[in-house]
Amino acid sequence: MCGIAGYLDLRRRDSRETMERTAFELAQAVCHRGPDDHGVWVDEAAGVALGHRRLSILDLSAGGHQPMVSSGGRWVLSYNGEIYNFGELRQRLLTEGHRFSGRSDTEVLLAACERWGLARALDRINGMFAFALWDRERRELHLCRDRLGEKPLYYGWMGDVLLFGSELKTLQAHPDFEAEVDRDVLALYLRHNCVPAPHSIYRGVGKLPPGTVLTVAAAGAAGRSAVPEPYWSARAVAESGLADPLDASPSEVVDELDRLLRDAVALRMQADVPLGAFLSGGVDSSTVVALMQAQSERRVKTFTIGFEDVGYDEAGDAARVAHHLGTDHVELSLSPAHAMEVIPRLSALYDEPFGDSSQIPTFLVSELARREVTVSLSGDGGDELFAGYNRYAWCRPIWDRVRRVPSPVRRAVGGALTRLSPRTWDEVFAKAGRVLPPRLRVRMPGAKVHKIASLLAGDGIEDMYVDLVSYCKRPDAVVRGAREAPSLLTDRGGWASVGDPVEQMMFLDLVTYLTDDILVKLDRASMGVSLEARVPMLDPRIVEFAWRVPLALKLRNGQGKWPLRQVLYRYVPPELVERPKMGFGLPIGHWLRGPLRGWVEELLDERRLLDDGFFEPAAVRGTWAEHLAGDRDNQDQLWGLLMFQAWLDDSTRRTKTGSSRAGR
Repeated sequence: MCGIAGYLDLRRRDSRETMERTAFELAQAVCHRGPDDHGVWVDEAAGVALGHRRLSILDLSAGGHQPMVSSGGRWVLSYNGEIYNFGELRQRLLTEGHRFSGRSDTEVLLAACERWGLARALDRINGMFAFALWDRERRELHLCRDRLGEKPLYYGWMGDVLLFGSELKTLQAHPDFEAEVDRDVLALYLRHNCVPAPHSIYRGVGKLPPGTVLTVAAAGAAGRSAVPEPYWSARAVAESGLADPLDASPSEVVDELDRLLRDAVALRMQADVPLGAFLSGGVDSSTVVALMQAQSERRVKTFTIGFEDVGYDEAGDAARVAHHLGTDHVELSLSPAHAMEVIPRLSALYDEPFGDSSQIPTFLVSELARREVTVSLSGDGGDELFAGYNRYAWCRPIWDRVRRVPSPVRRAVGGALTRLSPRTWDEVFAKAGRVLPPRLRVRMPGAKVHKIASLLAGDGIEDMYVDLVSYCKRPDAVVRGAREAPSLLTDRGGWASVGDPVEQMMFLDLVTYLTDDILVKLDRASMGVSLEARVPMLDPRIVEFAWRVPLALKLRNGQGKWPLRQVLYRYVPPELVERPKMGFGLPIGHWLRGPLRGWVEELLDERRLLDDGFFEPAAVRGTWAEHLAGDRDNQDQLWGLLMFQAWLDDSTRRTKTGSSRAGR
């Protein structure tokens, strides 16, 4: 795992010494991603410079140093990630006559490109990666990103200079970088509480979409018009999988999933450094840990964060799973004060606005794990692939009950439900809890009632879904002078051709929420402490298999992830993992009204909002007033606003020109 950086200057104006110094500075901006080694490589005549920071995982010797030149001399690589099947590819290349000088997967990736060409190499590798590959023969730069976007890659043209790197910090370190907040993307950010690919918060800078390659020629101005080309498509995988469902019994499906998961986990346990896993005690992380322990001769190290607020604490559940599996379990119980100490670090850590408050516990568990290991496996991806989110089970029954009711009546009912605040609904459910059956006792019932109320206004399940996952329903009304940028969520032309709306929701969650929120959160939190996080569920073989599993087998009796649960039950008793889904959150809403209130008032001060010029003060202050009074739970919307304001302050300090407030 590493940090990459570099640039291609079509003007070819700088000396070798200047290029080397600049490439070093770009890479140095992400030294946290690679504290073990650094390197630069330049081609002065072509105007290309590659920088690298290395976190040594495989082949800890100098044999893994980057940027790396292929044995034939044609290819030069700066690479971030892991090729999990590098052993298999290495053997194949050996049989074809290639000779290796080291043991790194970097050398295998280079050899694959040299022997088979980039397209065939990408088709054969199983891994997470973002890399810059320079072809010295054709004088072309290739920027490549893995299939689902586990590893980040930003790029953008500043005049005749193409900048690229693992984080925005690398681009900002170049003297030609110009920072201008894109208001249309800011509106999009408020809807998602993150900035979805291919956008970035800065105008003229983007994220390379997952599963694509951008090829730029060093000769002529035509390179500036190059666009990313796909080599793999999640949409195509979903559509082909649904068109060719598995013809197998439920037990055969579970057997095959068990086999695939065991192999995916085993591949991701390869490391020359200490390795462990995050464990929440839920289905996904427990499955990963169970399969790790089943294939390990040592006790697997597992890590859990606990919280004093029992409504958000999963540490006891994780401890019981760890005890059953026999792992070497580490638990850290945190006070609100400790968790809040992380908040001032978030802007620099995430590098652009990021409004998912579970970023805090994700960072803290990464920090905990890094004390003992350098690699940690994570259970992310199970919900999107195997129908784990509650909305997959709820949306259809709700719509089936209300779709015959005229929309004006539905809206009236929704309005009636929201006349009581979430806090009042919580009190109502608390009093009724003594007589309600366990299946009707839900966490944060008031917030859920308000969600159901908003869903009643839609004209179909798809409308319900978009409303449900939109943190801000009308971001154009909040961001001054903005027209919300297009995204897959709101532009249905990019949706998969599937027959079932639940499968459409799963597809959209896979390519938006998972890629732009969950994987970003995991990457920045883990790499912020120089920890490599690996995600076995996103092995491409499992992704392709999951889309062939019929929905009726994934979602049974109102409960999702049935095949995944059956695999887990082979290793862990059901009673240890079966409980209401919690997520990985914090009592942010309570903190905003309490210990963080002064911070909120400072960032959302009306005069400050007017001076910054990005948000309509009345809309923002109204959202804050509702939350403060307890009329509505606006914690998610407020956290997104606060994270932008905090990022704006931080980026202003860090940007050399101090121009990140431009565009007002």
